Amino acid sequence: MKETVIKLLSYYFGFLMVMQLFLFSACSPDNSNTPEQDPSNLILAQYLKLPTSPFAYENLRVPAYLDASSIETHDNTPSHNPITDAGATLGRVLFYDTNLSENNTISCASCHHQSKGFSDHRQFSSGFNGGKTARHSMGLSNARYRENGRFFWDERAGTLEEQVLLPIQDPVEMGMTLPDLEIKLQSMEYYPILFKRAFGDETINSHKISLALAQFVRTLISFNSKFDQGRALHEISEPFSNFTNQENLGKEIFHSVNKGMCSSCHFTEAMITGVSRNNGLTRELSDIGLEGTTGDPLDRYKFKAPSLRNITVRPPYMHDGDYTNLGDVIEGYNTGISWTPTLDAHLMLPGNTAAKKLNLTSKETEALEAFLHTLTDEEFLTNEIYSNPFK
Repeated sequence: MKETVIKLLSYYFGFLMVMQLFLFSACSPDNSNTPEQDPSNLILAQYLKLPTSPFAYENLRVPAYLDASSIETHDNTPSHNPITDAGATLGRVLFYDTNLSENNTISCASCHHQSKGFSDHRQFSSGFNGGKTARHSMGLSNARYRENGRFFWDERAGTLEEQVLLPIQDPVEMGMTLPDLEIKLQSMEYYPILFKRAFGDETINSHKISLALAQFVRTLISFNSKFDQGRALHEISEPFSNFTNQENLGKEIFHSVNKGMCSSCHFTEAMITGVSRNNGLTRELSDIGLEGTTGDPLDRYKFKAPSLRNITVRPPYMHDGDYTNLGDVIEGYNTGISWTPTLDAHLMLPGNTAAKKLNLTSKETEALEAFLHTLTDEEFLTNEIYSNPFK
C-alpha cells in the first residue's frame, strides 16, 4: 500500500512539473525566431546594411495623378519575372557588389551612380583594368517604361534580363565569365541566403542573377520632382502654380508641336522614347548606332534615348557624351541639327531633304532649360532603397 501511494505521489509531482514547464513556455515570449536572432540575418549583418524586413519594392507604382495608364502600358516587365521584395533586394546587392568583376574593383554602380541619375559623370566609364567603354553610360531612371524593352544605345540586348549580364562578361567593363561568377558568388556567405529568399533555394546561376538584377533596375522609377508636385495639382496643359513664369514657359515649349517638339519623342510622363531615333546631333559618324545591331541602313545613326527624368544631374549627354551641358544640347537642337537620310521625321523639313531649326529665342532656350531642371527628383537621388547596401 505504502509503495502504491509513493508511486502515485511521484506521478502526481511529475505531472505538475511537466505542466509548469508547458505553462512557462506557453506564456514566455519565443525569441528563437525574432529577426535579430535569425542566424541568416546575423550573417548578412556582417556585410550588408539591410532592414530586417525588406523594402517594399513590389509596391512601387506610378502616381495616380500622372497619366499612369499610358505609362504602365509601356511597362516592359515580363510575366516570368515580376518584381518581388526579396528579388529586388538581391538585385540591389548584386548591382553594388564589386565581386562581380574579375579583380573585385568594378560593380554596376561604378558606372551608374545614384546621385547622377544612375549614369556617369565621365564621358566614358573605366573598366576593371582601366580600359574605357565605347559609349557613355546611360541613365537608368524609368528604364522599366521603355516600350519595346530593348536595351543599350544600339538596342543589342533584347530584354533587360539579357542586358544586365553583358557588362559582366565584357572584356573591358567587368571581365568575368558566367560560370566563374556562379562559383565565386556561391563561395560568399551572404549570397546563398539572399538567393534562397528570392528564389526558394540556395542554387546560384546566371539565370537567377539576371532576374534579380533586372528586378532591381525596374524599381528605379522617378516620379517625385517639382514637375510631379505641380502635375498633382494641374492638368499638363495648365500653368503649374508651383512653377515660375519661366518654368511654365519652358513646359509650354517642351510640349508644343510648333516650338520645342520635345514631347513628340520623349512621350508619356515617364519622358522616355519608344523607339531609337536619329536626332541629327551625332558629331562622330563612325558610330552607326542601331544599324550595327539590325544590319539595316535605314537604322544608321539611330540611338535609344534614356528618360529625361533627372537629366540635369547627369552630364555629359548623348551616346558619345559629346555635349557637356544642357545649354549646348538645346542649342544643338535649336541651330545645329545635321541632315542625313535617316534623320527623324519630326526634325525634317517638308520634302525630307533638310533639317529643321527650332529657332528659339534666348529667352525661350533659357526657359526650356529651366523646365528640364524641374524634372530632378532629389528623393530618388538619395533614397536608401536604391543606395549602396554594403558596409
